[in-house]
Amino acid sequence: MSMNNQGRPTGTGTSGFASTSGSSMLPNEPLLFEIGDTEHSGVDLPDAKISNARLGGFERKLPLDLAGLTEPEAMRHYVRLSRLNHSIDSGMYPLGSCTMKHNPRLNEKMARLPGFADIHPLQPVSTVQGALELMNELSHWLMTLTNTAAVALSPKAGAHGELLGMMAIKAAQEAAGQGHRKIVLVPESAHGTNPATAAFLGYSVKAIPARTDGTVDVQAVKDALSPEVAAIMLTNPNTCGLFEPQVIEIAKAIHDAGAFFYCDGANFNAIMGVVRPGDLGIDAMHINLHKTFSTPHGGGGPGAGPVVLSAALAPFAPVPFVRKGDKGLELVEHTQTGALGRITAFQGQMGMYVRALTYMLSHGGDGLAQAAEDAVLNANYIKARLEHVFSVPFTDYPTMHEALFDDSFLDGTGVTTLDFAKALIDEGFHPMTMYFPLVVHGAMLIEPTESESKQTLDRFCDVMEELALDAKAGNSERFTAAPLNAPRRRLDETRAARSPILKWERPDDLPQAAE
Repeated sequence: MSMNNQGRPTGTGTSGFASTSGSSMLPNEPLLFEIGDTEHSGVDLPDAKISNARLGGFERKLPLDLAGLTEPEAMRHYVRLSRLNHSIDSGMYPLGSCTMKHNPRLNEKMARLPGFADIHPLQPVSTVQGALELMNELSHWLMTLTNTAAVALSPKAGAHGELLGMMAIKAAQEAAGQGHRKIVLVPESAHGTNPATAAFLGYSVKAIPARTDGTVDVQAVKDALSPEVAAIMLTNPNTCGLFEPQVIEIAKAIHDAGAFFYCDGANFNAIMGVVRPGDLGIDAMHINLHKTFSTPHGGGGPGAGPVVLSAALAPFAPVPFVRKGDKGLELVEHTQTGALGRITAFQGQMGMYVRALTYMLSHGGDGLAQAAEDAVLNANYIKARLEHVFSVPFTDYPTMHEALFDDSFLDGTGVTTLDFAKALIDEGFHPMTMYFPLVVHGAMLIEPTESESKQTLDRFCDVMEELALDAKAGNSERFTAAPLNAPRRRLDETRAARSPILKWERPDDLPQAAE
């Protein structure tokens, strides 16, 4: 450990690289209210006489109390704020189960092309044939990659897609006189949105325990089946980073019982172009375009969670969808018999469609498969690099897209998973996913994606190893006080969640710069 120019420790890791955050401490950025004052304006405006007659008694009684700022002041404020944020463009995002891959700038350029960026959802169909062609082509790719019969593009996110998939299952069963089925099976290793979605639709959730190897046992599924079971919601690869080895047998058992197989496709990045979920027996699966096909979620932009459907559920797909007609492509917007109608306004996220199809066409089928294989390779490399100092809960199978560790290697050190993650911030890395999946105590879930080079992975692993060895050596203060080099020190997150301060109150005596 060295000392930076502010007298604070800066970790270097065994790789010899200085941390990226600790070596460039930024001062705290005041609020706009604290930068400007209410007595002046950043622009010159003429006095205006405005009648309050039209406000019906709702005119303002107190001063507006907005800070007056010049354009340079406002611009610099937001630029400084942006430098306080971590982003995929500034460093690695090792969040497990989130697929924070690099977003190629070509995709952004395509999304800004005239005819995509400036169209309106209420334009005549004849004026947006290019956009409809793109949606049609994207649908073809999604159905081909998954070997399914239909796709609904309109869901706005993964959880929204889950809702649509389960609504289609519910509609199909009611149409077949099976509306009495009110139970959904959800493995313990599933994403948390799965049981929430089922409960939202009025289903009772029955948990399926994970085996000691982190996977779902087909016999446990069979034991839970009954005439009341409507579906299973299974994530594959699962949230332990493992491909379910009995997934085909599970699908057969579900179908033999008259139920449907909903697959959570959040981890499709690990198998795209390599495994077609339709071949495994799935009936519905959402695909996060904003994860699998670039534009990582968490970037502040819109999401998109199209849902692919089997032949059994295809008649229950919602509108709108694209269809070839006598006069070219048309957008079917009226409910058909048995269909769900709309689940969102208009047609979904056009910008995400453009980015996703650009990603697909840039890679091609073989390139998508290589991306998935590289993602798996990177995760297994991290696991191999760190398993001699970290504790691996599941060792029966190679990992898929993410490496999972538990906190047993920290026993007796006084350091928790949270402490370890906070110390990682001091080394210039965004923390991994913590305490998830819940089936592993003190979980640390790391997904490097295919975007990261071996050099980046080595540096990350060097820092992780150095932190683990330091924790085992008894240097707990490095962890319990972390982060030391971030713009903000450790917060009381529980108090912040329970007692948030949502309004800034001007202090009686605001400190002046000279003070």
